[in-house]
Amino acid sequence: MKEITSEMVKVLRERSGVGMAKCKEALVLAEGDMEKAIDILRKSGLAAAVKKEGRETKDGMIQTADDQSTLVLIEANAETDFVAKNDRFKHFLYDCAKQALETKPKSLADFIQQPYFKDKSITIDQYRNLVIQALGENIQLKRMEILHKHPNCSYGIYSHMGGKLVVVIEMEGAVGQDAIAKEVAMHVAAESPEYLKPEEVPANVLAREEEIARSQVKDKPANIVDKIVAGKIKAYTDQVCLIHQKYVKDNTVTVQQFLDICGKKINKNLTVRCFWRWKVGQ
Repeated sequence: MKEITSEMVKVLRERSGVGMAKCKEALVLAEGDMEKAIDILRKSGLAAAVKKEGRETKDGMIQTADDQSTLVLIEANAETDFVAKNDRFKHFLYDCAKQALETKPKSLADFIQQPYFKDKSITIDQYRNLVIQALGENIQLKRMEILHKHPNCSYGIYSHMGGKLVVVIEMEGAVGQDAIAKEVAMHVAAESPEYLKPEEVPANVLAREEEIARSQVKDKPANIVDKIVAGKIKAYTDQVCLIHQKYVKDNTVTVQQFLDICGKKINKNLTVRCFWRWKVGQ
C-alpha cells in the first residue's frame, strides 16, 4: 500500500475541510488514492458540508451556560432564521456551550479542535460539518467568551428574541442577587449603552463630541462657551454610559440610583462591574 504521508493528509484536509484524523482514515481506506479518499469522505457525509462553507451566515443564536465559577457566552450563525430555530441547530449550540463550560478552552480555534464529548471520534468542527450536512446550510461558530466569576458578585443573564440578543451583567457587592442583576440586563437590552461609566469613554470619542459641541455654539459669548460644551459632553456621557442612563422601568432614577435603592434593602453597596451585550451578527 502507498505510504500515507503527513503532506497527503494536509492536502486532503485543505481540499475537503474535514479534520486531519478523518482525512488520514480515508486515505488509509483508499490506499493513498486522493480522489477515492474524497469520495469516501463525501459518502460519509463529511466533505459535502464544505460546499456550503462559503455561504454568508446572517442569522443564528447566542447560548449561555454557567456554573458556580464560570459563565460561557457562545454564538453560532446560520444562513436563515428557519435553520436557527431548528432543534438540531439548537442542540448543536447547546452541546457546544456545555462542553466549553466543562473544558474552558483558551480560544474558539482551540475549542473547535476538541473531541466532541458525546462522540470522541470526531472534533467539534467535524460535528459542525455533520450538522451542516443534516440541515443544508452553512453553520459557523462565530465567537465565544469564557467569563471567570468573581467573588462577591452576582450575575444576571437576559436572553431576548429567542437568543438573538443576550446580555450578561456582572454586579459587584453581593452574591445571590442575580434577580437584581437581571433587571439591569433587561435595561441594557433595551437601551444599548456603549460604555459602563464616563471614565471608560475613549479620549478620541470625547474629543470628537467636544468638537461637534463647540461648532454648535461658536456664535455664543466666549465666557459661556466652555460651560455649554461641558454640559453637552455630560449629556452625551449620560446617554451612552450605563450607570448614568435613566433606568428603563423608572426614568426618575438612573441605573446606579436603582442599584442604590436595591442595595439599601439588603444593606449592600451594589455596582455594575462589567456587562456584555451580544446581538447575532454583530
